[in-house]
Order: sequence, then structure tokens, then C-alpha cells
Amino acid sequence: MSPPVQPVADVDALPQAVDVVVVGAGIAGVAAAYELARKGHRVAVIEKGVVSGEQSSRNWGWCRQQNRDLRELPLSMWGLRRWEELAAETGRDLGFRRTGLVYVTDKPGDLAEWERWGETARPFQMQTRMLTAAEAEALTPGSRGGWLGGLQSPTDGRAEPSLAVPGLAEAARALGATIHQNCAVRGFHMEAGRLKGVVTERGLVRADAVLLAGGVWTGLMMRRHGLRFVQASVRSTSFATVPAPAVTEGGLALPGVTLRRRLDGGFTVGMSGRGLMEVSLQGLRYAGPFWQTFKKRRAGLAITVGRSFVDGPEGLARWSMDAQTPFERNRTLDPPPERRLIEAGLASMGAAYPTLKGIAVARSWGGQVDMTPDAIPVISPVEPVPGLFVSAGFSGHGFGIGPAAGRLAADLVAGDAPIVDPHPYRYSRMTDGTDLGAPGMI
Repeated sequence: MSPPVQPVADVDALPQAVDVVVVGAGIAGVAAAYELARKGHRVAVIEKGVVSGEQSSRNWGWCRQQNRDLRELPLSMWGLRRWEELAAETGRDLGFRRTGLVYVTDKPGDLAEWERWGETARPFQMQTRMLTAAEAEALTPGSRGGWLGGLQSPTDGRAEPSLAVPGLAEAARALGATIHQNCAVRGFHMEAGRLKGVVTERGLVRADAVLLAGGVWTGLMMRRHGLRFVQASVRSTSFATVPAPAVTEGGLALPGVTLRRRLDGGFTVGMSGRGLMEVSLQGLRYAGPFWQTFKKRRAGLAITVGRSFVDGPEGLARWSMDAQTPFERNRTLDPPPERRLIEAGLASMGAAYPTLKGIAVARSWGGQVDMTPDAIPVISPVEPVPGLFVSAGFSGHGFGIGPAAGRLAADLVAGDAPIVDPHPYRYSRMTDGTDLGAPGMI
């Protein structure tokens, strides 16, 4: 069952020409469109399905700085401030609440890892602190206890995926951007070696710049034009409970399970580090760059062979601009949730909190998380194709940094001074032999 998403008003007629086409209406694309419209650019957002139909509505709703890869931390910190500004700026409730984030554990190894992260993050001057066993108990009233300690960031927050991206899309429309749903982009339109627009299933839209924010579909589109984008995907499972006792008002990471309080009084529940990976042609092609990451994450992955081997974002499909494409055949990726993970999440919740034992699941869903080997997104111009920019590869944490990613992408497209150093997010690391290593985040 797909999570509910607030519908967004659509425009059927495509413009003949705009300044910027944004391909993809997840949070990366919509936030960039909003910021570009604020800068005065004519923007068209073109989406093969519906706004926030894929991973941007299927994530946990965490907006965190804590335990980020240090290369991404400046973007995360900027994003938290931007989340807070957006409600007043847009006049819309995006569900953001600065309620804090707490991790607790009964494993000594977790504490050592969090302590190391805190020491390395100290120069960034974000608010984070280690918790003693007594402090961890105090911050989890009603839990079974027995925690050895924990970690807290009181300035982290949460937002509602079902509201946030649609609300931001409507705010972009109010500034003049147009939204075109159920309209697949089939490829780039080139003139004299430069990108000059996109070819869609409804016709050509000319543009001086194109921002590709296609989530798991980004690599497939780039391969169509001979460009390398090192990407893999993992199927996630999450679920929402019925209204429940408020064991936390923010985000809480327990051994084996994560909780996020929802505006409806329930919880969104996820299983950190757990997922399903389908063997695919794209995966085999990029097995080398992903090897270190695979070794680090292998314990939480189930592996199978499915449709991904021949179809969907990880197939090696070829197509012409005047015929149906994989994007039209797959308007919205809606993978089924894994029952074993739902049961594991319910068991972990009940074991940690007696008041949550036997709680009912209101709905559950699967998602497809796009990954890069270093778990750092690409937000960058694509140098071999003048006029092309990309914002993708968010590796399961794009929702929280979405407003900052959108602003950085808009700065780069517009040629303005970027809000943070864009070097860590450069596209060229995919092609120049850079050792992408393994993820630095926890």
C-alpha cells in the first residue's frame, strides 16, 4: 500500500521554452524548483508519475544532522535551518517540528562508534552529546531500560513526507513554476553539443539548463546519453502505526528499529540498515565501486533475483525518443513491503516499550532507495554535457537535507555563490578514478 500523499495541481499544456527544466518531482527536484523560482527563473518540473510518488513519500521523515558523514554535515546543518524557515516563507505547514533525536543502545560497540563521531564532528559546533545510562533511561520513560547509554541532538527534527514535498511544490507554483505530472521525459535534446531542452512523451520543451533529479532512475537516463552514474538501489520497508502512546515526540533509534512521531499521533517505523537488494545488470556493472560498501552493509541485506535484472531503473534498456520508454512503463515504483521486516519492527518496539506491544499497523509500504558507493549525493554540473546538472544519489537521507540540496542545486544552475562547498558532491568523482570508498555516516 502506497503512503498517502497530498495531491498537487497539475498543468497539462507543456511550455515551449523555459529557463530550467527539472526532471523529477521528489524533494530534490521540487526544492530546487522552488529556489530557482525564488531567484526569478522560469521553471518547469516534469514528472513521469506524481509529485512525491516514490521515495520522497516513503522515507522515515527524519531531519537530522546527527551521525552524518562529515562531508555532508554542512549541508545537513544548513538544511535544518531552511526547514524552519520554509513554513513562514511559504505559508504552508510542511510538518516540520524541531523535536530532537535520541539514540539509545545496549551495545558497547555503538557507544564507541558514536563517541568517535562526536569527536570528529566537534569542529562543526552542532549540538550533540553523549548520554550516560541514567540519561538514556530518563529520555526513554516507559522503556524496558537496560541502556548502556546513548546520543542526543536536541536541534534535530522531523517532518511529514506526505505534506512536505506537495506543499513545497504548491509554493513553487505560486512563484510561477509549472508542474507537469504523468509526463515522462524520454531524453535530452542536444544542439551543437550542448543540452538545449528535453524530449517528453508530449513533445519538446526547450531550456537553457536541465536539472536531472530522478532518484533511482537517474543512472538509466544518463546511460541513455553515454554518461556514467555509479548507482545502486535497495528496497526498504516502513510502516505507520495507529495512534499510540507518545513514547517520543521526535525521532528515536532503538536497537533494531527506529520511530518517528507523526502528526496523526502514530509512529512511522523503519528498520535501520535492513533491506532487500535485487541482483541487476547495473549492479553487476558497478560491483567494483560498491564492494567496500557492500561488505560494510552486507549483514542487513537480503539478496534475491527479480524484475530488476531486466526491467525498471537498474535494467540496461535502450529506447528511441519516439516510442514508449521504461519511464512510461513504470510511472511509480511501488514495491511491496517485506512482512518479515514489519514483524521484526513490531517485535523490537514491543520489547523496548511494553505500552507498544501488540500495536496495530495502519499501513505499510516499500520504497526504492538510490545509493552511491560513498553514500554522498551528486549535486553538480555534468561537465561533459554543458547545461546539464544532476541532483541524485541521496542514499536514504535525501528527505532531511532536501531543502539544502535544492538550494545548492539552484545556486549551481543559476551560477550563484553556493551555500556550502560543492566539492564533495561533484559529479566528476564518478568518472575520474576517485576511490569512492565506503560510507562515512552511521
